[in-house]
Amino acid sequence: MGIILDQINSPADLKRLPASSLEPLAAELREAIIDTCAANGGHIAPSLGVVELTIALHRVFTTPKDKLIWDVGHQAYAHKLLTGRRDTFRTLRTLNGISGFPKRAESEHDLFDVGHSSTSISAALGFAAARDLKGEGNKVVAVIGDGSMTGGIAYEGLNQAGHLNRDMIVILNDNEMSISENVGALSGFLNRTITSEFVHRIKKDVESFLEGLDTKVSRNVLKVAKRAEESLKGLFTPGMLFEAFGFEYIGPIDGHDLPQLIETLERVRQFDDAVLIHVITKKGKGYRPAEENPSLFHGVGPFDRITGKVHKAKGGAASYTAVFGTAIRRLAAEDEKVVAITAAMPDGTGLSGFAAEFPERFFDVGIAEQHGVTFAAGLAAEGYRPVFAVYSSFLQRAYDEVFHDVCLQNLPVVFALDRAGVVGSDGPTHHGVFDISYLRHLPNMTLMAPKDENELQHMLYTAAQLGSPAVIRYPRGDGYGVPLEQKFRQLPIGKGELLRTGRDGALLAVGTMVIPALEVVETLAAQGKQLAVANMRFIKPLDRELVLKLAMETGFLVTLEENVLQGGFGTAVLELLEEEGITGVPVIRIGYPDRYVEQGEQKELRAMYGLDSMGIAETIRKALNR
Repeated sequence: MGIILDQINSPADLKRLPASSLEPLAAELREAIIDTCAANGGHIAPSLGVVELTIALHRVFTTPKDKLIWDVGHQAYAHKLLTGRRDTFRTLRTLNGISGFPKRAESEHDLFDVGHSSTSISAALGFAAARDLKGEGNKVVAVIGDGSMTGGIAYEGLNQAGHLNRDMIVILNDNEMSISENVGALSGFLNRTITSEFVHRIKKDVESFLEGLDTKVSRNVLKVAKRAEESLKGLFTPGMLFEAFGFEYIGPIDGHDLPQLIETLERVRQFDDAVLIHVITKKGKGYRPAEENPSLFHGVGPFDRITGKVHKAKGGAASYTAVFGTAIRRLAAEDEKVVAITAAMPDGTGLSGFAAEFPERFFDVGIAEQHGVTFAAGLAAEGYRPVFAVYSSFLQRAYDEVFHDVCLQNLPVVFALDRAGVVGSDGPTHHGVFDISYLRHLPNMTLMAPKDENELQHMLYTAAQLGSPAVIRYPRGDGYGVPLEQKFRQLPIGKGELLRTGRDGALLAVGTMVIPALEVVETLAAQGKQLAVANMRFIKPLDRELVLKLAMETGFLVTLEENVLQGGFGTAVLELLEEEGITGVPVIRIGYPDRYVEQGEQKELRAMYGLDSMGIAETIRKALNR
């Protein structure tokens, strides 16, 4: 990988390097990250931006004794390379390879599993409190990006950490971006900066002197000095905000200046209170394509190492995300009450075109899904038709708001759940295989899944007409290339469609499982088995009439879903049969088991868990033989 990097098997090896080797090491780390991400895809821009910061952290602190907690984990590739995973780094994000995020089971240097945003401060405070309860003396460091600071949990953590004033360090990595360009008042506030390391040191000395005098005059002087300092500092820096939370603020400092980073961290290591260091970095640093387009290279598929051109899959079918983006623009053109909301993902959810065409009806709430849901509920209460486009796994963070602020009030919010089902190399933190289970039981909720991209656009139109909460779940990746009808159709609520008839059993499929179900019946037909196939369309309300009809006519049901089996679509079918007192009809449920699905390509994972046409056919064949 590199002359210097090849000598690094642990952070202890890094500490032994002469200072003159650190800059060349940074260059070698960048080359290793670029090479691997070009082959496997990955979160390249965030990791390139923190190379020097990572070197400095491992140079000054001693993990795992000192606790280094990464936020999200998009930026942890250099950390992995420096902590004993150099030889396995080329397996990054592949089946049975190392994770794209910090993972406790992978290394003793990964202290906390992450994958979603804004958790590092709260987790680090837990580590600091545990250290103090045990009477130990290690340091605790949380690294959080400025984009992650748009998440409310970050401020909940700051609030308690400052109140307790534990010995902990928060590194605010400010690259002026999260995934797409940052939004909100905080983004502008962070740009009002002035270096305050000197101020911190002088202030501590003066405070100690005046407090030591312990006279009425000294106490009054101290109060006036603090007010004056806060007033002056507040004009120029975000120090006012963070010191209001009880943190000592230091910065900003250049996140690519290794000597300054190391010197600052060594000084701060001597402090024994809560400190926040504001570090300015450049996302994609050292790789021009990533510097010029950090949003694209935030999380990217395989690309050409030299040109930076992303490899496109052959076939040419539009992605579900792109079809959704086009459909919602058509819908908004027809209905001025339609508004679109995203949580820092306008590109990833297909809303960039909507934002350009309808800027006044587009809202990016930042990495704040909870706020986004309640914000949508407020819009809906005033007669608008908000569509919140969000990844399935990200909506988990706003479950209470979906329950309390949307469903309880029966407000017409549409949730466009992108990345439903397995998503691939991002792994268990991002697989959208729980949404049916955590949404199906909510009263007033309508839950749909399209069999193809054409049905997706009709479901979006149908959901917008409902006047009550609705979810459309659709997968990551390209559609089937089916023709897209130019006029919206409203689908009959709670009604599926029978695609094939058969006497030996019926496959009840939702979403991505419909096309494989059709392939399966063709395979089994050649073996003399005649199976019906139903595209259920609606997970809730369930097409009771169709399910009961097929149960009685065929005597054998198979449910197919890209969701965990517990509480999923198959469970809904079982509940229906129980409610109707129907016994003696075998039901085979095919879905994901009660475990977190590992990382890997979508096709690999579906095959592993028997959700491809071959696996489904084998399961049905065994059941029929029994």
